[in-house]
Amino acid sequence: MRCAVVTAARATKNADDGHGDGRATGGEATGDWHGEGGKAATGGEATGEGHTAGGKAAADGLATGGDAVGVTSPASGPLPRPLLRSAVELYLDLHAHPELSGHEHRTADRLAARLAEHGCTVTRSVGGGHGLVGVLRNGPGPTVLLRTELDALPVTEATGLPYASTVPGVMHACGHDLHIAAVTGAVALLAASRDGWRGTVLVVGQPEEETLSGARSLLEDGRLYERFGVPDAVLAQHAAPLPAGTLAHAPAGGPPLMAGSIAVEAVLHGRGGHAATPHLNLDPVLMAAATVLRLRTVVAEETVAAEQAVLTVGSVRAGERGNITPDHAELSLTIRAFTEPALDRLVAAAERAVRAEAAAFGAPRPPGFTVTARSPALRPDPALTARVRRVHEALLGPARVLDLAGSAATEDFPHFAAGGVPAAYWMLGTTGAGPWRAARAGGDPVPPNHAPGFAPDVRAALPVGITALATAARQVLDPGAAGDRGTAS
Repeated sequence: MRCAVVTAARATKNADDGHGDGRATGGEATGDWHGEGGKAATGGEATGEGHTAGGKAAADGLATGGDAVGVTSPASGPLPRPLLRSAVELYLDLHAHPELSGHEHRTADRLAARLAEHGCTVTRSVGGGHGLVGVLRNGPGPTVLLRTELDALPVTEATGLPYASTVPGVMHACGHDLHIAAVTGAVALLAASRDGWRGTVLVVGQPEEETLSGARSLLEDGRLYERFGVPDAVLAQHAAPLPAGTLAHAPAGGPPLMAGSIAVEAVLHGRGGHAATPHLNLDPVLMAAATVLRLRTVVAEETVAAEQAVLTVGSVRAGERGNITPDHAELSLTIRAFTEPALDRLVAAAERAVRAEAAAFGAPRPPGFTVTARSPALRPDPALTARVRRVHEALLGPARVLDLAGSAATEDFPHFAAGGVPAAYWMLGTTGAGPWRAARAGGDPVPPNHAPGFAPDVRAALPVGITALATAARQVLDPGAAGDRGTAS
């Protein structure tokens, strides 16, 4: 996921000025921006010797160095080193063992075990897949839902990290491993500070976010709100290639934070045969190539210049051998726009283009055109966002909380806000000072989400992610009174 930031100059100044070590303007540390190439910001300390088999040693190196443990927690005081060490160890393990959408069994196991350690009652297989819900009760009061995703991407990692993926062709290239580690740390903080709040924390581990199908599965098939109650607020954060130690919110009155999206699978039918007899065949590969070129014109023809929209053909699949003409070709595409009418208009135009090319080639039968997932634009609740932003500014200092412009990236998180449930969503900076400054100086650009080189600066980003989520949750929960703590279960 790549995000556009309207305050790029401000972010650059924050990275380049005297606070480049990640310290908040109020003097509270948010983690050092050490390390080159995003290699876990170790500052020379071991981060992955022994890979995840030695993950605790690696976690010790990350959790005990520099100012990373100095982030003020909701419980008042620095993050406890055992808590941070545990979160880092979980991150390293998850990063080394990514799982694709729909196959997140090990990831769900690790998250469930951590939530149970912190006193949550955990329900598995919510929605029929690997979805899970952890419930932390602390007497009567509001309910806040914290969402984290579980799945990784079909990307071959090229970070060179000592804890890089051990699964060929699969990588946590979107930061979901960081999200999981942060939410477990936030729950640990909340569980250890029950005197300071009352209510219920729901932690949702969502599978299949990358296919835009997991949220609806939890809500519809898993009857999430019917079984666990409608929350008073839903919170989530997402890793982004912004300076580590910063957070970014949608500005009041601005565009949606993320675009809405439609995912489509199209199948073009031809006539297979021997490659030496093209006159007897109908080549679906050629049909697919013409269709892709035609689809690339749809946005320009269907939208005005001021309307932001994107159509991407991300996958073309056809055939097995160079000497065989296949009988069909498959296209996977996504359409992104900021309004529902624009999405409807673009998907209709895309379908016309696919059908017209098939007809022009004389296809033996009409093409398939199937919408596999749809998600609305992400519009965080303005009032809740303002409250959360205030506590984030108090935590980090205003200079570390940026404004974020609308991005063509997309999420299925908006489904959790259906029916008017207030939702807040912010970005968590992950880029260390070394890579950020090198990019600013004309060097290699910072690898964005979904890129093989995406490598969060863990020591700077994870403590901020933990405290940002925990402080936001406490903004929703009732403050607890000493001697009146409610009943925990």
